[in-house]
Amino acid sequence: MFKRRTPKTWIVWLRHLLWPLGGWNRAFEYITYRLKRLPDSPHSISLGLSAGVFASFTPFYGFHFVIAFLIARLLRGNILASLTGTFFGNPLTYVPIGIISLELGDVILGTHSSFKNRALENFSGAWDDLGNNIIALFSSQEFTWHRLEIFFYDVFLPYSVGCIIPGITFACLCYFISFPLISAYQNRRRGFIKKKISKFRKKKDRS
Repeated sequence: MFKRRTPKTWIVWLRHLLWPLGGWNRAFEYITYRLKRLPDSPHSISLGLSAGVFASFTPFYGFHFVIAFLIARLLRGNILASLTGTFFGNPLTYVPIGIISLELGDVILGTHSSFKNRALENFSGAWDDLGNNIIALFSSQEFTWHRLEIFFYDVFLPYSVGCIIPGITFACLCYFISFPLISAYQNRRRGFIKKKISKFRKKKDRS
């Protein structure tokens, strides 16, 4: 039987979601370590990482892994690195990403989204319509699209358009920052391995 979560358990879970055990600094160090250890070229790893960063800017929450995977395959980037790159989107960055994308989308499309003033109403209305339409599939209830339509034009469309420029910008920054770091690490690691092999051979020749 599954244990029901108490309010205290939910608070702990939410705290760990916003602030991982050991802090974001430790989480970042672990991700960096894993990226450096990937058995692939710096170009491929950096491309994959950039694909994941771009995916985290898109409004398809819950599908960022899938989007990152597809982009990485298309660019021939490292798949594991692309999945790691999606962690750029987290509870600390989703809000600024959403605000920037919506504002920029409104500017590009020339619209004036009412989402910022009625955020909860837009989301709850869209979910209500979605739930009613699922019920309508199996009953005589009529389909309702009005609030979903408002959500699409007020939120989804400007977000989808507005996320492209910052998504590409941060993806490119990620590539140009990660490529030399991964290259330097791999070169240093190769040098260390060669040195170790050389010492082992010398020791073997003496014996």
